[in-house]
Amino acid sequence: MELISLKTFKTVAEQGGVLAASRLLHTVQSNITARIKRLEEELGSELFYRKGRGLELTPTGHTLLEYANKLLHLEQQACMAVKQVGESVGEIRIGSMESFAATRMPGLIQTLRKAHPKLLPRITTETSSELIQHILNYRLDCAFVGGPIEHEQLICQQVLVEELVLVSAKNMEVPDSLILFREGCAYRERALDWLKENGRIDTEIMNMGTQEGILGCVAVGLGFTLVPRKVVEESRYVNDLTMVLLAPEYSQVPTLLVTHKDAAPMSGIHTLLGLFKDDLPEWESAA
Repeated sequence: MELISLKTFKTVAEQGGVLAASRLLHTVQSNITARIKRLEEELGSELFYRKGRGLELTPTGHTLLEYANKLLHLEQQACMAVKQVGESVGEIRIGSMESFAATRMPGLIQTLRKAHPKLLPRITTETSSELIQHILNYRLDCAFVGGPIEHEQLICQQVLVEELVLVSAKNMEVPDSLILFREGCAYRERALDWLKENGRIDTEIMNMGTQEGILGCVAVGLGFTLVPRKVVEESRYVNDLTMVLLAPEYSQVPTLLVTHKDAAPMSGIHTLLGLFKDDLPEWESAA
């Protein structure tokens, strides 16, 4: 069973078809089909059902995909481990919530690159739940997510605590509309808990895709929101907004650095964790 066949199989499974996989892998469809057929012959079982114009995994296919993810991740980790003997080179795939990426990631990456000049960071921004799935599927080496989180496949290390504040437009009458980031955001879940606890069941929920977009709508009086204080303080709308403190059970949200428990150690991740040890880290002033 060749790694290129597993990579091809994984891509077809994720893309739902041969055509999309061939475009992503920059090869012709006949190559894709041949590799899948060879895998099926080796295993003595079909890996896909045809469903309309696409493909769907069989039970055997689902089992193979789980192991293919692990094997391909181990291949990548092996390459990285060899490259990092003596000095960190290659790349490190870091996931981040949008708010963390905007307010804290620049200083972190600047300091990380000083420590490891030949290590190239690749940054992905998603919601916490999406980032966790990327870690579980070995698509990221580490991710900064909102907690708390408990999962037997993850190592979760708290790096800081964000303070959520209630934000509305300054000197304006604000409608009863809560503007939030999309599903999967840790801050969204905390905001909805706050809403429920305060009995505001009739409050309208508005969904937006960016933190800056949320604050822009709040600044012109379209509603209110709950976001980290640091996001508000560094926003261009800060002078148009007012912040109200919340009770600790709603305001204190831990930020975790999450890795897969089966992942090989990476010096870059160790460096990232070390950057949070000081009360006033150097990278904060670098941001």
